[in-house]
Amino acid sequence: MKPTNETKEFCDYRCIHEKRVTAATHDALPGQENQHMAQLFKAMGDANRLKILWALEHEEMCVCDIAAFLKVSESAVSHQLRLLRQLQLVSNRREGPVLYYRLNDHHVNELMQIALEHTRE
Repeated sequence: MKPTNETKEFCDYRCIHEKRVTAATHDALPGQENQHMAQLFKAMGDANRLKILWALEHEEMCVCDIAAFLKVSESAVSHQLRLLRQLQLVSNRREGPVLYYRLNDHHVNELMQIALEHTRE
């Protein structure tokens, strides 16, 4: 039934607190930032990627060492690291033929610590 003036309470949604909705709309993240944050949390939501980040929290590691740690192929690790690099969660440095990976900055560590603290509550 299409809403009319007399049946407005049957619309697709109700807005009980208009000021709160207006404030939330005003303070909402822009679409691009919202999307980037969603991708970041999705990446951190994968168990193996989270293990990689947790291992790199303590010291840098090369692909082969991460693969040994996870007990998966180096190819699988490289794929995960590429995604983590694209999201700026990890960075690398080259030493001869070997790339060493580390957390990109202290924010990644803080995100993991806050998530751990939250899960332990």
